[in-house]
Amino acid sequence: MKYLVLIIDGAAGLPLPERGGRTCLELAVTPNLDEMALEGFAGLVRTVPPGMEPSSACACMSVLGYDPKVYYKGRAAIEARSLGIDIGRGEVVFRCNLVAVRDGKMHDYSSGHISTEEASALIEALNEKLGGEDVIFYPGVSYRHILKLKGYEDTLKATCTPPHDIPGKPVADFLPKGEGSDFLRDLMARSENLLSSHQINIARRNCGDVPVTTIWLFWGSGQVPEMPAFKTVYGLDAALTSGVDLLKGLAKMANMDVLYIRGVTDGPDNDNATQIAGALEALKNYDLAVVHIEAPDEAAHGGLIDEKIEAIQKIDAEVVSQLRAWRGDDLRVLVMPDHPTPIQLRTHSADPVPFLIWGKGVKANGAKRFTEAEARSTGVFIAEGYNIMGRLVGRNIRL
Repeated sequence: MKYLVLIIDGAAGLPLPERGGRTCLELAVTPNLDEMALEGFAGLVRTVPPGMEPSSACACMSVLGYDPKVYYKGRAAIEARSLGIDIGRGEVVFRCNLVAVRDGKMHDYSSGHISTEEASALIEALNEKLGGEDVIFYPGVSYRHILKLKGYEDTLKATCTPPHDIPGKPVADFLPKGEGSDFLRDLMARSENLLSSHQINIARRNCGDVPVTTIWLFWGSGQVPEMPAFKTVYGLDAALTSGVDLLKGLAKMANMDVLYIRGVTDGPDNDNATQIAGALEALKNYDLAVVHIEAPDEAAHGGLIDEKIEAIQKIDAEVVSQLRAWRGDDLRVLVMPDHPTPIQLRTHSADPVPFLIWGKGVKANGAKRFTEAEARSTGVFIAEGYNIMGRLVGRNIRL
């Protein structure tokens, strides 16, 4: 038996009044997912434990089969693990986004999804002008980067807000607050003059692209928690493919291999067909492969209904079709979002998400489509999301 987990990031959401009260999953044309739903076992699963933040870190940890209440200690440290950044004694890390503020409001949390090449040049300039032995900026992917501080452990006590939670809102109301926030706010303020005059931003303004106006610091954390290896817990050799550092970091924490497949990105330009083909090819050497696709989540953060629908439809046509056509060993598939990203909110919510298990040995339980409503109609609800992996592979695991 081979297993594949398809994480359609942020695909779930709320009914849209302007679209007849239907969600993006309901609006999307998904013949392959619909056929799998008719043949598979569907329900709802809560991936974000009550009281925890509805972040992809918590939610994806659940999908991978680990209890966030036990193992989640902060997102920035997980992403640092992906980038090979060591966090020593007295050191802390923060997620460092390159954002665009306009007229005092959060205009774009991604600065127009700035390219990784442009962003890396800006991060290099930040290191030259603002960095030092105790302040180091590390380049990531597109707008997502890491800041490491040494000797500023009090910054972990600051209250910080993710920029994608405040689209169009005055940023002054959401700057870091409380104990340890002064240093963070000062660093953010000092980045503004440097970024404004940088040749990358001058070129972006001249071309009509969104310029980066400031860094935005949030999701601070310290040491990376250790998790038991996936093979130790589930008895399977596993690998993961994603264009997002967070998922790669989680994979490394679980001692999963990371598949580097050409064309895999964190946006709508992701080469879906090549990504799933690479994951299926990897199943020759692994028992389980995880495929994470970010595009629906990115569209939802932008409040873009049609783009989110299109992203879901492309995944159905380019990814799910290949799963249904699998001609290798017996295959069992889990399809699910990690969390909802409702268009109305433009950020994550902690609501349960639909899941679908399809393939060898799976009996249908009445769902007609892969949607929130159809999943709810089955009456199946998994309260502790990390148990979903055990349900897929047929192991009753307690972590």
